[in-house]
Amino acid sequence: MRLVLDTNILVSGLLSPKGPPGTLVAAWLDLRFELVTSAEQVAELRRVLAYEKLRPFLSQEQARDFVENLEALAVVAADLPLITASPDPDDNLILATAVAGRADAVVSGDKAHLLVLRAVEGIPILSARAAVAKLGLWRE
Repeated sequence: MRLVLDTNILVSGLLSPKGPPGTLVAAWLDLRFELVTSAEQVAELRRVLAYEKLRPFLSQEQARDFVENLEALAVVAADLPLITASPDPDDNLILATAVAGRADAVVSGDKAHLLVLRAVEGIPILSARAAVAKLGLWRE
């Protein structure tokens, strides 16, 4: 299965390994599914992980290591199409990544702009909890 994890899911999973986002990040690192990303999303992730408010929870070394793992292990989609389904350009970037990367689903915690869409070009948009259930992932 090929999934796009929205940047909010990646950050949540990195900051808190417990819960559905953390379960998804751990499952990806265990190669339980293919993560699809794009250079544009990696740039957004770098920007977000550098926020001052995250420093008490995440060292710059941890952030750098995570991004390096992402670049090494994820499928990087290119030639993103123009998608305008969401009023948020960052969300449209995630949707375009899914379309270009032929993802099976997008996973997001953004109820206002992404989850409400339910799908883009036939690709379902799932909550982290729904994705964990769909993949049959449970913490032991």
